[in-house]
Amino acid sequence: MLFHNSISKFPHSYDPDLGKEIVVSFPEFPLETQQLLMAAAGCSPYLKSLIEKEQDWLKYALDHPDECLAKEFEDLRIRPESSLTKVLRRSKRRIALWVAICDLGGILELEEVTKILSQFADLAVQLALNSAVRRQIIWGKIPGVPSNTDPDDLGMFVLGMGKMGAYELNYSSDIDLICLFDESRFEVADFHQVRCAFIAATKDMSAMLNDLTEDGYVFRTDLRLRPDPAVTPVCIGMEAAERYYEGRGRTWERAAYIKSRVVAGDIKAGAGFLSRIQPFVWRKHLDFAAIEDAHNMRLAIRDHKGLGGAISLAGHDMKLGRGGIREIEFFTQTRQLISGGRDKSLRSRQTVEGLQQLANNGWTPVETATVMSDHYRAHRTIEHRLQMINDSQTHRLPKSPEGFRRLAAMMGQEDGALRADIYRRLNIVHELSEGFFAGPVNALNVPKGHSDFQAVTDAWSNYPALRSDRALKTFERLRPEILNRLKAATKPQEAVIAFDGFLSGLPTGVQLFALFEAYPKLIDLLIDIVATSPALAQYLARNAQVFDAVIAGAFWDKWPGPEELIDELRTIFDTSAYYERKLDAARRWGKEWHFRIGVHLLRGLISAEEAGAQYADLAKTMIAGLFPEVIAEFSVKHGNPPGRGAVVLGMGSLGAGRLHSASDLDLIIIYDADGVEVSEGRRPLQARLYYARLTQALVTAVTAPMTEGRLYKVDMRLRPSGNQGPVATSWQAFTNYQETQAWIWEHLAMSRAGIVAGNTSLGQDVEAFRISLMGRNDTQAVKMALAQMRLRIARTKGMGEAWDIKDGAGRLQDIELISQLGRLLCGGAQRDVLSGLKGCVGSGVLNDAERTEIEAAYRLLWSLRVAVKLLGQSSVHRSHMGAGAARFLNTLTGHGTVEELHGDLARQSERVAEILNRVLPQVQDDNDER
Repeated sequence: MLFHNSISKFPHSYDPDLGKEIVVSFPEFPLETQQLLMAAAGCSPYLKSLIEKEQDWLKYALDHPDECLAKEFEDLRIRPESSLTKVLRRSKRRIALWVAICDLGGILELEEVTKILSQFADLAVQLALNSAVRRQIIWGKIPGVPSNTDPDDLGMFVLGMGKMGAYELNYSSDIDLICLFDESRFEVADFHQVRCAFIAATKDMSAMLNDLTEDGYVFRTDLRLRPDPAVTPVCIGMEAAERYYEGRGRTWERAAYIKSRVVAGDIKAGAGFLSRIQPFVWRKHLDFAAIEDAHNMRLAIRDHKGLGGAISLAGHDMKLGRGGIREIEFFTQTRQLISGGRDKSLRSRQTVEGLQQLANNGWTPVETATVMSDHYRAHRTIEHRLQMINDSQTHRLPKSPEGFRRLAAMMGQEDGALRADIYRRLNIVHELSEGFFAGPVNALNVPKGHSDFQAVTDAWSNYPALRSDRALKTFERLRPEILNRLKAATKPQEAVIAFDGFLSGLPTGVQLFALFEAYPKLIDLLIDIVATSPALAQYLARNAQVFDAVIAGAFWDKWPGPEELIDELRTIFDTSAYYERKLDAARRWGKEWHFRIGVHLLRGLISAEEAGAQYADLAKTMIAGLFPEVIAEFSVKHGNPPGRGAVVLGMGSLGAGRLHSASDLDLIIIYDADGVEVSEGRRPLQARLYYARLTQALVTAVTAPMTEGRLYKVDMRLRPSGNQGPVATSWQAFTNYQETQAWIWEHLAMSRAGIVAGNTSLGQDVEAFRISLMGRNDTQAVKMALAQMRLRIARTKGMGEAWDIKDGAGRLQDIELISQLGRLLCGGAQRDVLSGLKGCVGSGVLNDAERTEIEAAYRLLWSLRVAVKLLGQSSVHRSHMGAGAARFLNTLTGHGTVEELHGDLARQSERVAEILNRVLPQVQDDNDER
């Protein structure tokens, strides 16, 4: 192309005299080109200095506009290593000059400008990193690496974040980088030395780009986006980074990774890392919580930077201020985070492209996306002009009239017209952003009383899901019942917040509301949850994907049973390539089933006893499915389990097959090395250490708060010697301890133990041994030990209040203890409470009438226990309940009023306490009894 023929606009020359000094050096070029150079120099002292320094190169570029950049890039790649620092700075001057001239003359569009700047940044980082790592290789700092090794094949890589990752660098950008390395490429013993080498290389790379020399600088480099930058080195291992994001990653870090890409180093290693953290960035289901998180980030930035208040042009921050660039980026990225987990087409790094995709797929109105895109381009152009003036990383509009006139000249506009245009655009962006963020958030203000619901519900018609006439009309037919049920909720404020959060996050409402009308169970389910259980309502507000399962139909089917559950979980594991993804998949799957059990109980489809059994089935399936996966992952480094392997023994309620929605898991790990002293693997371990670490790995797999949350809390205090003993117990040590050292209370606990996972042969041996411990004939000693346990519990936890369910005389814990006594005395393999009570009759501790009374009390207490946990409460005190919760409790327990329930609870508990006080000896001291 001919350069002068491509010029489509001209800046106004702010200082014509400066421009004339430049033009005399370019007499051979057409008038259009001279006018452009004169205006550029007259507006920007920085551009004037670049034209003077790179005059010869600029003349070459004006004569060869189609090839000048490619040649500059190629010259960089073949330069001598010794001159890299100087040559990079020269290239930066040339590219900055060429991009500015083409930008001011309208030859390049905004996206072309930012792409060229980003491509140069890529090349600069690649060359600087390659040089820095090569020096570490030559100096022998990386163990086991020959001197001729390609630096890009060592597992170290650099991620470009933010605008660099999106090819959106502005004219004077910092570059945000995260430097990582694949520690699995090296021996464990070499890890520290390798890490030190890569840290040194990162610092050298940063200095080569960042340091200001007589030739200037290349890019200001920011390494603070890495995990925990206050305490981590500038280059960290991939595994540590992955653990951080899985366990502690925040929403702003998820948003940052939308724009991330590998820009230098080992491309394959970097691509693998980005692939593995995709579940962290992109949640599988609609992520409504991202809206509130993003809104909080916006407010935090405003507070930190002092950018609150009305828009005033003088000194306004075009990036972080109201209506600025960051508002548009948050607007886009938040919508991407909400729905990008399901719709991969929304995962664009570029802001304008992301807005277009959101509009194309119906996640934002087309008009809104068009307007936001236009204002984004305008804001970025202003930003570029501000930075061209003095090559400063500024985003603030001038405070002085002279400064504004200079900016207007660079924009080719009059001062007044530019001011009016910027002000208009800032206000439009601010209004659109506030409508998305602050509107729904303000609507979440907690009402002071039921009469204040109107303040929240008035905002509903402005939500995206209710903006069409059809959706609004359908919803209005559902609205009265929704409001009535919300007012009867256990905690009306939380119920309103939960429902409002759910409604405000829906992108469209026509199909969903029509579905509510077509499937009454679905709308009834939503109302029941929000009006009765704040815990389930909160879950639903954050996990709208459960509607997928409800609509599919299987949600309402009968409980499948343990065999079908484990088959389904194993199928999910088979489709997940990586261990961490399997753990997240297990969490998603478990949450859906856990939610289903709660809903079935809430709707009266199952009894409290059935719910307890199903919660236990699910927990056992989780452990049974995960344990082989944990072993397989652990075996990669340390070899297969020595000997016969290990079993997971479920204790307490898990072993007895009776859990509630918030139960912890009591576990014991027993292993049999069978004479094998050391594992056979890449990193062999002694058998005892092997199983101890394997146990820790299992506990981590279950309890770690990953992207999808945690599965369960785990308690291992029931193992031999409690917290003082090893986390994994050998088969020989276990049998010896139980036969010679165990307290009676530990044998009582074994009456409820059951194998959950592990080696079949060892499991059969453990179960046979457990059964052999039952059937003791020292009835008085066992009764005395139980009486002392009750005394210690009473001293620790008190006698219990009127509404206590678990603790206190005659309450759930008392009944479970007397049941364990019956099983320990009578013998047998059964573990449940009711069979233990029958054992009390068989051993003469209770008569049949007393057993019947205790059974009735147990059923009532268990029903209350399951219900209270489902409601997310700690007690069933009448003052803590709304009408919906009270109705649920009365229905579940077969009572007409809460007062009747309370009276029955007190009466039955008192009777159980009387029976136990009669059949157990009275004790004053808690003498140790074996």
